[in-house]
Amino acid sequence: MKLTTHFKNAIILLTLGTAATTVNAQTYRLPGAHKAEHRDLIAGQENINNQIKVENTQQFLDNLFKEEEEPEMDIYTEGWDSKLVNPYANSVIPNSKVIDVSNFSMPHAGYVTSPYGYRRRFRRMHKGVDLKVHIGDTIRAAFDGKVRLTNFERRGYGNYVILRHTNDLETVYGHLSKFLVEPDQYVKAGDPIALGGNTGRSTGPHLHFETRFMGYAINPAAIFDFANQTVHTDTYTFDKTTYQQARNFDPAANSAYAKTYIAEYQKAYPNGNGYVEPKSKASLSRSSSTYTVRKGDSLSRIASRNGVSVKQICRLNGIKTTSTLRPGQRLKLR
Repeated sequence: MKLTTHFKNAIILLTLGTAATTVNAQTYRLPGAHKAEHRDLIAGQENINNQIKVENTQQFLDNLFKEEEEPEMDIYTEGWDSKLVNPYANSVIPNSKVIDVSNFSMPHAGYVTSPYGYRRRFRRMHKGVDLKVHIGDTIRAAFDGKVRLTNFERRGYGNYVILRHTNDLETVYGHLSKFLVEPDQYVKAGDPIALGGNTGRSTGPHLHFETRFMGYAINPAAIFDFANQTVHTDTYTFDKTTYQQARNFDPAANSAYAKTYIAEYQKAYPNGNGYVEPKSKASLSRSSSTYTVRKGDSLSRIASRNGVSVKQICRLNGIKTTSTLRPGQRLKLR
């Protein structure tokens, strides 16, 4: 009799438990993460035709950034013997500083083939940008200054030049084929300093270009707008918390500029031979003193092609770096 009573009680408890479970199941709600995954799954079920529209552009962008096999050695800390250690290692670096970059020249007109940033594959930073060049192309000083070093690094930069500028920046130019300057030589913005090449750790001709402030490798895209071949503003504010960030670097704009650059190069050199011996200072003095603006010209491109600085053109013509150029407009160069 007691056994029967216990058995009945067990059935009642089991029934109540089942009912409670039923109530809980009816009021149960999925966690937010599960709901988000569900929404993403549904959102991902879109027509593949929508992806085809961007395929060609994406392939072009992917191909732009295949140039570099591995980021270069950091010549400020690696691969330099005792005389090549970071000269600012024991210096007090200000948290911020406004730097005048108005008197500039683009080091080369090439488009960006590998941007600044961390390389997960190699677990290290790429502390500059790579610009497309052809072997023998003229590489120019970005700002006024003095040549601090010309050297060779087999495992990284190959032939490279370091310039120390009057605005407190230093610039590095790597993978060169030939030096056109010597240590302690003073150069002006736009002066030829080297020829482009494929030396050191490089899988194709390109210029590795760095901008540094007291040893800090600034993202060059924070100073230069490579797609428009100019600087973003006349001054750049160095800040220890933001120096690695670009300023308005737009891969789509770089892609569009790359197509224009390639088309112009193929038109100018149908046989693929783009080597042009840089002008000597003597020949520069005999160059034309004026220039007629053509469609697509920029101040930086005009300055680079004629061996003068953008600041000099602006001063002689009473214009600003942001001024709009008109086809047919005549500019004084000297």
